[in-house]
Amino acid sequence: MENKRSITHVVLTGGIGSRLWPLSRKSMPKQYLSLFEGRSLFELTVERNRAVADKIMVVGNIDNSHLSKKVMEKSNLPYINIVESTPRNTAAAIAFAAFASEPEDILIITPSDHIIDSMDAYKSAMDEAIDKATNGFIVTFGIQPTKPETGYGYIERKGDNVISFREKPNEITAMNFIAKGNFLWNSGMFCFKASVFLEELKAFQPDVYEKSKIAWERNIDGELDLDLSMDIPSISVDYAVMERSKKIKVVSSDFVWSDLGSFESVYDYLVAKGHPIDENGNMSIGTSNYTAFVGVRDTIFVYTEDANLILKKKASQDVKKIYNRLEKEDSDLLN
Repeated sequence: MENKRSITHVVLTGGIGSRLWPLSRKSMPKQYLSLFEGRSLFELTVERNRAVADKIMVVGNIDNSHLSKKVMEKSNLPYINIVESTPRNTAAAIAFAAFASEPEDILIITPSDHIIDSMDAYKSAMDEAIDKATNGFIVTFGIQPTKPETGYGYIERKGDNVISFREKPNEITAMNFIAKGNFLWNSGMFCFKASVFLEELKAFQPDVYEKSKIAWERNIDGELDLDLSMDIPSISVDYAVMERSKKIKVVSSDFVWSDLGSFESVYDYLVAKGHPIDENGNMSIGTSNYTAFVGVRDTIFVYTEDANLILKKKASQDVKKIYNRLEKEDSDLLN
C-alpha cells in the first residue's frame, strides 16, 4: 500500500489589485473583498483545496496578515503562517514556504485572488500535477484559453513539455496564439516537491536562495526580519526558476479560471452569477441606488464611499493608470 503523500496548499496573499481600484485598496486588497456571494476570493481559495491538501500554509505580508487571520479563524482551520516584513516577489515567498516544509512534501502554490469553477476538472488537474511532482517535476498549470486575452501571460507547449513562457501579448499576438492551438493561459499556479524547487532555485538564482534561507532561519514564529528581507533580490518565480529549469511540465487544464485582474473579468463573472445589467450591457457595482445609463454601452459604474469609477468594459486594463497616478500623488484614496 502506497504511503500517503504529505501535501501542503500554499496560499500567496500578496498583491493589491490595482486594476480593481476603487474597490481594492491597500487596506482591503481584492482577495479579501466579500464580493462573491458573500465570500472573498481568499476564502474560496482555501475552501477549494481542502479536499486536495492536508496542510495549509499562508504566505502574506505584515500589512495583510490580520485579514488572512480573520478568514482562517472563520474557517476554523489550522494553518502555518508566514509573514513577510516587506514584499520580495514570488521567488522569495515560495522559497520561504519550501524552507518551512519537509524535503519530500508536495506543495501546491496558488494565488489567493483567483476564481475557479468546474471542480471535477480542477481535481483531475491537481491529481495529474501531484503525480508529476512526485516524480521530481516542477508543474505549472496552463488554462485552455477561451478568447485572445491580453491580460494574461501564455505558455507555449508541446504535450506536457513547456516550449516557452510569453509575456502578456497585444491583441494581434494573442489572436495568433489562439490560432496556433498550442498556447495556454499562464495561471500562476504550481506544484512540486519542496526539495526540488529549492534545488532549482539554488542552481539558477543562488542569491535569492541564500538570502531567503538566512531570513527564514532567523524567523520568529513565522515572522521575518525586515533588514534580512531587504537583502533578498526581488524577482518573480517565473524569471528565477520557471523559465530556466529543465524540470518543468505543464498540466493543460479545462476548469473555468480567471484571475479577476480587471473589471472586465469581474463583469463577466458577475453576469454569469445573475448580476443585473441593462439592455445595453451596462452594470453598476457597489450600490443598490437606482443607476441609469444614457447613450452608452458596455459601461461599468463602480461606487464606493469616497471614490467612483466609470469605465468602458474594454478599457479595464487602463484602470491601473489611475492607480499609478494616485500613487504618485500619495493619495489617501489608495488606503
